[in-house]
Amino acid sequence: MSQNTKELKLAVLIDADNVPYSNVKGMMEEIAKFGTPTTKRIYADWTKPNANGWKSVLLEHAITPIQQYSYTVGKNSSDSALIIDAMDLLYSGKLDGFCIVSSDSDFTRLAIRLRESGMKVIGIGEQKTPKPFISACDRFIFIEVLDGAIKKTRKTTSAPAKTPKPATVTESKKPAGKEAPNKINAETIELIEDTLDAIGDDDGWAFLGDVGNLIVKKKPEFDPRNYGFSKLTPMLKSMTDILEIDERESDKKGIKHVFVRLRYT
Repeated sequence: MSQNTKELKLAVLIDADNVPYSNVKGMMEEIAKFGTPTTKRIYADWTKPNANGWKSVLLEHAITPIQQYSYTVGKNSSDSALIIDAMDLLYSGKLDGFCIVSSDSDFTRLAIRLRESGMKVIGIGEQKTPKPFISACDRFIFIEVLDGAIKKTRKTTSAPAKTPKPATVTESKKPAGKEAPNKINAETIELIEDTLDAIGDDDGWAFLGDVGNLIVKKKPEFDPRNYGFSKLTPMLKSMTDILEIDERESDKKGIKHVFVRLRYT
């Protein structure tokens, strides 16, 4: 991640009604990768018993609780308060981006509006989050892959994987085989292939950093951790049946640039 990205000033707004409190540490560590959270607020009706789980972690992470009473049964009371605060913070001119922590599609329009104003919008929510909200964000991270969740995934996937069979060669310019290790589905493989087609040079090679950036623009929820990998590089290296990897020396000693292209035979 670039130095400029790390310096982003972010507002973290958490919808306590629509995300679990069990992985706050993982959420905050993830947000720190994108910038500095200068404002951290969480919205809930704190008079309700189901908000008790959050109370024990607020002080530890310096998150300010915002009380929003439930005026109507069955309605999420946090939505309006969070949206109003987001717009107030936007017009303050002191931020570079927002992190909206929720699995609720009601924040789709808010995310779109913030991006229209030039804000970076990062979403964090459960895998059940509706697609419209995910697509409205610059980047979306699933809570299930954070902190303890990723450690559990590594334990369950530690057994040696079977060596994949080489893709069958056809008349098509792309490999016909869609089977890949570590449960990388056909949709994700096609996304990677299309990205390489779009930005590869005359020989098909594309810089890994550019590949990752374009994939996330196309699919904000893309994350190698969803497939059991900590980074994009080992994920692509596992797909040797359809991809070639080339590590090239850079101007800086000890640092290599990784390039990738589709494997043609």
